[in-house]
Order: sequence, then C-alpha cells, then structure tokens
Amino acid sequence: MRKRHPKAASDSSSEPSSSTQQTDNNNHVLLDKKVVDVRRSGKTWFSVLILIIYSSWAVYNHQHGNLPRPLTAKQAGKRGFSEIQAMKHVTALTQFGPHPVSSDALLHALEYVLGEVEKVKETAHFDVDVNVDFFESKSGVNRLVGGLFKGKSLVYSDISHIVVRIMPKYESEAGENAILVSSHIDTVFSTGGAGDCSSCVAVMLELARSVSQSAHGFKNSVIFLFNTGEEEGLNGAHSFITQHPWSSTVRLAVDLEAMGAGGKSAIFQAGPSPWAIENFALAAKYPSGQIMGQDLFTSGVIKSATDFQVYKEVAGLSGLDFAFADNTAVYHTKNDKIELIKPGSLQHLGENMLAFLIRVGSSSDLPKDKTLQTSSSDAAVYFDILGKYMVVYRQNFATMMYVSVIMQSMLIWVMSCLMGGYPALVSVMLSCLSFILAWIFSVAFSVAVAFILPWISSSPVPYASYPLMTIGLFVSPAVLGSISGQHLAFSFLRKKPSNRNSNNMELSPRLRDNLAKLEAERWLFKAGFIQWFVLLVFGTYYKLGSTYLALVWLVPPAFSYGLLEATLTPIRFPKPLKLATLAISLAVPILVSAGGFIRLAGTLIGMLIRFDRNPGGTPEWLGNVVVAVVIATFVSLTMVYLLAYIHLSGSKRSIVTALCIITALSLALVASGFLPAFTEDTARAVNVVHVVDTSGEEQASFISLFSNTPGNLNVEAEQIKEGFRCGRDNKVDFVSFEAKYSCVSKKDAEVGWDKSDVPVLRVVNEEKGRGDDERRIIAVSMETGGSSRWILGIDMEVVEDFTLQVGEEEGDEELMIGRGEKSSGQEGWHQIQFSGGKKAPTKFVLKLYQKKSDEKKMQRPVLKLRTDFDRITPQVKRVLERLPTYCSQFGKSTSPFTLAFLASLPYTK
Repeated sequence: MRKRHPKAASDSSSEPSSSTQQTDNNNHVLLDKKVVDVRRSGKTWFSVLILIIYSSWAVYNHQHGNLPRPLTAKQAGKRGFSEIQAMKHVTALTQFGPHPVSSDALLHALEYVLGEVEKVKETAHFDVDVNVDFFESKSGVNRLVGGLFKGKSLVYSDISHIVVRIMPKYESEAGENAILVSSHIDTVFSTGGAGDCSSCVAVMLELARSVSQSAHGFKNSVIFLFNTGEEEGLNGAHSFITQHPWSSTVRLAVDLEAMGAGGKSAIFQAGPSPWAIENFALAAKYPSGQIMGQDLFTSGVIKSATDFQVYKEVAGLSGLDFAFADNTAVYHTKNDKIELIKPGSLQHLGENMLAFLIRVGSSSDLPKDKTLQTSSSDAAVYFDILGKYMVVYRQNFATMMYVSVIMQSMLIWVMSCLMGGYPALVSVMLSCLSFILAWIFSVAFSVAVAFILPWISSSPVPYASYPLMTIGLFVSPAVLGSISGQHLAFSFLRKKPSNRNSNNMELSPRLRDNLAKLEAERWLFKAGFIQWFVLLVFGTYYKLGSTYLALVWLVPPAFSYGLLEATLTPIRFPKPLKLATLAISLAVPILVSAGGFIRLAGTLIGMLIRFDRNPGGTPEWLGNVVVAVVIATFVSLTMVYLLAYIHLSGSKRSIVTALCIITALSLALVASGFLPAFTEDTARAVNVVHVVDTSGEEQASFISLFSNTPGNLNVEAEQIKEGFRCGRDNKVDFVSFEAKYSCVSKKDAEVGWDKSDVPVLRVVNEEKGRGDDERRIIAVSMETGGSSRWILGIDMEVVEDFTLQVGEEEGDEELMIGRGEKSSGQEGWHQIQFSGGKKAPTKFVLKLYQKKSDEKKMQRPVLKLRTDFDRITPQVKRVLERLPTYCSQFGKSTSPFTLAFLASLPYTK
C-alpha cells in the first residue's frame, strides 16, 4: 500500500476545515440577507390601520344605525306594527308640551291615551277581550334598597294610570298569567318628552292595537300599563304593583324607557331569570342588547333608575328593560324633540316587541312563580352581533368556558417558560411591563389634555356638541401614549438575553440585533394575551357579564398566533409577524365589540351635559378626566395587537408626528372657539329658579341660576343682564342637592309669589321620655302652602325614627309612613320625596322620635323642606326669555321647579 506524505495528509485534512469555515461564512451571509430586512412597509401599516378604523365604524353603523323601513298602516296590516301610526301618537302627546305630575297638560295626555285605548277595545278581534281601567291610586310609599333612590322614602298620592288587559275569550287561565308591558306618560317640567317617553307610549298604543287582533291564539294575557309619576321616583310602577288587583297575575315585566331620542331601542337590563331574554333572542327580528350596559347600570356608573327596578325589587319579577339611547345629550332638555327621532326607530322596537309578545303570549312555559330568587349561575349573558343575531348563554356555562380557557392558557404559558428557560421568563415579565407602560402612558397623555381644556376653552367640555372632536383631543394622545409605552418595553426586550441561539452559532452583530427586534415584536404581540387573560380571570372571579369581551379578545388572537406564528423549537429564527395573523386576530373582536365600545363612548360624552349632580360640587376637569381615562383604557386594551406591528415599520416616526399634529390642531381649534361647545340642538343644562328662603332669621328671595353642566356661568349671566352675581359664595341648599356654585339676582324678587305659598314647619306637641329615658317625641305640623311636590330632609343623626300622617293634628287621617327602620343617605339625611296630583294633601303631621343621647351641639336644622310650584314668575320669565339659545332648562326628580320655597326647623334642646 502506498503511503501518503505527512505534509500532503496535513494539507488534505485542512481542506475540509477550510471548506467548513467557508460554508459557515456563506451561511452567515445568507442568514444576514434573510433576516437583515426586518422593517415593514409604512404604507402597509397605514393601510391596515385605515382598514381597521373603517371596519370598526362600519360595524358600529350597522349595529346601531341600520334601522328598518317605517311601515304604513296598510303595509303593516291589522296584525302588524306601523311606525307611521305610532308617530301620530308621538305628535299628539308632544303638542301638550311638558306634562309633569299634577299639571293640566298631563290630564290632557291621559285623556288622549284613554281615548286611543278605547278605540283599541272597540276594534278588537271578536274572540279577544280588552279591559280598560282608569286607575286612580291611593297614597303610598316606595322605599328602594339600592340604586339612585337608596336612603329615601318616595311618597305619592292621587296619581292616575291607564291599564289595558288583552286576553283571549276562551282561554280560562289566560287572565291569571300576564305579561306586563309598561312605560310612563308623564315628563319632567323642562321638555315635551318626544323621546322620554312619548315614543314608548306610542309604541305601546300601536302594540295594543296589533295584539288585540291576534290575542285569540294566546294562552296568556298582556297588560299594558300607561303610568304616571315615573319621573318623580318610579311612583307609577310602585302604585300599580302594590295596589292594582291585576298586578298579582303578572309573571313577566317589560319596561320601555329612553335616555335620549330615537335610534335602536336596546335591552340594557334583563333577568334575573334568563327565560325572557332567551325567548326574545329567538323571536326578535332585529335583536339589540348588550350586557355591558347592564353591568354599568347596576354598578351605579350610570346614575339613573327605571320602573324595571320596582318590578324586580318590589314585585320580584323578571323581565326586560329597553331604552332608546341616541342623542343622550338632549335627555330631559327642550331638545328632546320629535325631529330627532330617526325614521325606523319605533318600527325597530315595535317589530321586536310584537314578535316577542306573540311568542311569550302563546307560550305554555311562562314562569308561574316569582323568579327573583334565580341563582346567579342561571343569569344570562347576552349580546347582539350587528343587530341581526343575539348570543345568549347562562352564567354557569360561561364560567365553565372561561375557566377552561384560563386553565389552558396557564398550561401553555407554564410550558413555554419551562421550555424557554430564564430568557422566556424575563420576556413574559417584560411583556407584562409593556402593557402596563402602554396603559400608564396612554392615560397620562389623555388626562394631560383633559386638564388643559378648562384653561384654553370657555367651557370645560368644548366637544359636547361635536363629539368627533374627542378623536383629536383624547384618542390621538391615547394612541401616542400607548406607542410610547410600548417603545420603552420594545427597547428593554431588545436587550434581554435570548434563547434563540441554542446551537452556539456565531452570529454577526447586525444579525443578532435584527433577531432581537423580531423577537421583541412577538413578545409585544403576546402582551395582549396577558392583559386580556388577566381581565378574563378578574371577570370570571366576580362573575361579570361583560367577561365575554375578554374571551373574544384573547382566544382569536391566540389561535391566530398559534396557527401562523408559533414555533415548537427555540432554534428556529423568528420572522416578522404576518399581516394575516393580525387580520384573523382582530376580525372577531371588532365584529363583536367595536359597536358597543363606540356607543359607550358616545353615551358617556352625552352624559357630560348633566355630569355635575351638585352644581359646582365637582372640579371642572373631572368630567374630561373620566372621558379621557375611558377612551385611553379602550385604546390601550384594543390596540395592543395592532401597535405591536408599528415598531418594525418605517412609519413609526411619521405616525407619531401625525398624532402630535392632530392633537395640536384639535387644541388650537378648541382655543379659537371656532366650534361652539353648545348649540341650540345640544344645549347646556341649566335651571332658573325663583327661590323664597324662609329658613334663616330673615326671609330672602332671589333668582338662582345654576347648571349641571361643568363650567361657570359668567358669559350667560352677562348676556341675561339681570344683575346676576356668580360665584361659590352663592350656595343654595335645595335639600335634595346643594348648588355650590350659582348666579344670584335679587332684582324684583320680592314679587311674583304669595305669602300663602310659603310652607310652615312648627312644633305642635312635645313629649319627654319616662324615667331615665331622655328621648323626646316631637310632633311637627307641616303645611306645604298648596304645593303637591316637596322634599323633606330629616337629620337621622338626632332622629331615631319618625312617622308621617295626613292632616293638621295627630290621628286625623291616614298614616303614610309608619315606624320602622329608616336608612340615611348622604351626610346622615333621610329624604322624603313627595309627589301628587291636584287632589293630593298639603297638610301633614310628622312625629320625630329623637335618639336617647345627644350631647353634640347641633349647628344644622333637624328638618329642612323645599316645596315646588310649576309656575313662572315675571322675573323668571324675563330671565328665560334672555337665556342664550344654547341653554335649556333641565329637569329630574330632584330638580326644583321654577318657583321653590325653602324652610327649616332648628334643633332645640
């Protein structure tokens, strides 16, 4: 055998080494070329952004703005629903003007509704019985344990309702099982109430006509309750439930309401039993409803109450609560006009309700017992998709589904950290930091603008009449803040140790940096999984109905990422995230939630008109801060996946610059005053009240001007020119609230009212306890000067209990409020809120049972009283005539009328 020369052998052995080194170098070059270009086209990112914005707005418009075509009576037929006919009722009712309780206009409205239901009775199907009852209720007291009226006694007297029962003639048990459909005829004193709630009454009249033609096939009866007194504390519903003989037959309650004018009437409260919402979802042609609204309403975020609370809390009934929610800024103002009711609004509610009533009226499964005791596990989770389909499932199924997703997610994250080791754990922690930083910066930037607005604008809410301005004022800073927070986290993630080079390959610095960017982008995307996972856990624990939102924002993105992006080995190099991943991730979340989020933001902006419940009692910037925080939270939660793509795009600097310009231009537009904060159609909520105060040592009378809309009234006072002085030194205690900022004028305030109108509080009897019992029993005579609307505050810090009876002396007439546990509201006061008709009593005796020991010096009265008259004095008339057109009187159950008297009874030992 021929031997090779050692040198030749050495040369030969070195050839493979050189070849390997050359191969490695070539691989590095190839890898550099493969990974070097990690930047994404800026035009592509902008295109995706525009597509997402357009899709979200399209979902909102289709879900909340797509209304059915109004039908004429001929098109609807005898058994159909006609909006054209219903709008005739709205027109007739609004022509009476404002019709609050005890007004002549309300009597006219009642007469009109009574005449219309009599027509329904005359034209009903021959196999259908229609019973009409003009119900005049007795005196009563309503105490609710929660919500807006907690800590109050709501007393009523002489209020009238119209009750209509429709049932088949030959179904023996139909009269014992009824579905109640309810709404209110009365309005607040400041509006004709086209939306709230003449539109609801009109729908009920047309439903009654239609049902009267088809109820011969029913197994249950339908009761239509046209009540009054709702605006004064839900008194109409309470009097029906506690006094009317038909109330015992009600098995299901449906309430129709409005917190605006027109649009789709959506369900915002359902339950406690899921039976009603499940049947509605099956029957409704255009189902609309979001449990998100129910969560906000029951939490107290939305300060309001409806008759549904009485049906649920007092009667123990389950059912549905509907509300029109377009144009929320006009709620209870002069702008609640028929012109704002969009064509198709009543058709939408009418067709949904008619289909529902036909289904449940014909059902043999109508719950026969009170269903309030339904367990929380049986409560329904519901939401609609595009206003075409409604998803309903029960809480026990929801919990099972949520827990399953939570456990699977935890398993995936734990396994990822075990496989990835320490670098993966660091990445998870930095991902958490990324969404925390994004939220903090997003909120901080938006809140900064919120604080700036009162300084550069004549109104703290300069966008009230142009809500789209919030895009530049709050959305742009919020997005800018989210980008800034993610940018910091992106920088940290690029510097962290990586586990991608487990095969010890030698990587060029350029390649290493590009790989770090790609891996950081992926962890920013996965930060969205973590934040929605946390919200899913939180919602599941507290059994929030809105938890489904966390589910739809977690599962589709996670599925998309696992399908298109995930790798089972850390050795493979990462690649830029695919646009298909983003598209699949956001398709379902946008479809399910975009419309609801936009609607919620719009409703919140409209509510700023009446944000300050105690005028001047909240900082001017607070309303802006609330809107800013809500918008920033939406932005940081929903844009986390999209913004993860921006850091490798060539458009980051351009986007940041554009956002800064948009914000700056919006602020400049506000500062210029080019777009007014309020217009004649979106008015500022104000009250003009002629006050006669007899609570002090000397009687004082003046005109008070105050506003529930944040901001001072200097401009308005100057325009009125009636000698108004504005400031926080003009505090007025209206018993139900305190105007801590107001404008006051004493010009000609001594005339326009009569001494007989002045209320009187006086002690008529006093008894001392026996033996060591130092408690006193004081009988107080109260004369309201002819007023049938008054609010009395009782200091429960010195009063243990009290009774209220009608008459001038003890034992004269009926006892309205007996002894028993009384809760106190804000600052220890218990309020009696009274409202009645023209025949309501005006003289009462109040018996106070004082507490045993009272060593505290009392500097406030034991009783304070406000009586109201719906009467415009010459001075108030002059002010209202000169009031700017962008202002409107605002009414609610606790607001005084245009003439108010104040009185008090001091504490004496």
